[in-house]
Amino acid sequence: MNNKKNHNNQARIVNNVWTAIFYAIAILVIVLLVFIAEKIITMGWGFWDTDFLFGAPSNTMAGGGIGPQLFNSFYLLVISLIVSFPLGLGAGIYLSQYAKKGRFLNFVRLCIETMASLPSIVVGLFGLLVFVTLADWGYTLVGGALVLTILNLPNLTRICEMAISSVSASVKEASLGLGATKWQTITKVLIPTAIQEIITGVILTAGRIFGEAAALIYTAGLTTPTLNAAAPLDSPVNPFNIFRPAETLAVHIWKLNSEGIVPDAREIATKSAAILIIMVFVFNIAARLIAKLLDKRFKGSVGAKPKKVKSKLIS
Repeated sequence: MNNKKNHNNQARIVNNVWTAIFYAIAILVIVLLVFIAEKIITMGWGFWDTDFLFGAPSNTMAGGGIGPQLFNSFYLLVISLIVSFPLGLGAGIYLSQYAKKGRFLNFVRLCIETMASLPSIVVGLFGLLVFVTLADWGYTLVGGALVLTILNLPNLTRICEMAISSVSASVKEASLGLGATKWQTITKVLIPTAIQEIITGVILTAGRIFGEAAALIYTAGLTTPTLNAAAPLDSPVNPFNIFRPAETLAVHIWKLNSEGIVPDAREIATKSAAILIIMVFVFNIAARLIAKLLDKRFKGSVGAKPKKVKSKLIS
């Protein structure tokens, strides 16, 4: 009896120690994130100035803005997600619901793991060879978006696969048992149930899109023409033309710190870094809120009021 009691006490002590260690690690991660964010935002204080946010950059004079770079970052994010999200979700559905175990599936997983480990600079050089040179597009937004798709597709595929696979088998069996087809079960049951985990994959993808610089230097370019929304869509100065060069905010920060010749290059770089980290925070929060709303809607808890059922006695 005493041995069993001592064993339980030791197990409880070990459990408390490891719980404290994991809490300490979590707190350390939070403190590190807060420290990084506070340091960057403090160094870039004054980033909210409208002339800085929406003004055009200057190559020779102080006081340049980041308006075109800010627009390019969001526009590239939208284009890249339009391309990568359907591919990643479709690949995740295939791997989790249709693929059969065997050599082909193992080969596909090997390819995904290999693509996920490729350095961004190598993918950027691939984009330079294929999209810039062979396709003869030059430095373009669409070339940068396709390179980012190559970079993000493996991780997005794995997250979507794991999210769909984590849905309880009983939920899938219940849907099939009620007469739903496999495709109806996937679209109406599995994806809505796993929507929050899938949105997490989108958030991770967006973070890499915002912060990527090496691959975009070789594909989207280091310059942005003076944009004019009134120009024709196929004009190189139209902001929505996907076949124009587009310097993103991350690339702009790199260029300012490496070869910036304006007098206040360091100040512009620090303010741009503050804007970049705030963009990531805002996107993450917005995506989480959208995921929660979608989750509630799919589960029927938004706008649905419980109906009162009146029971009648049959005499």
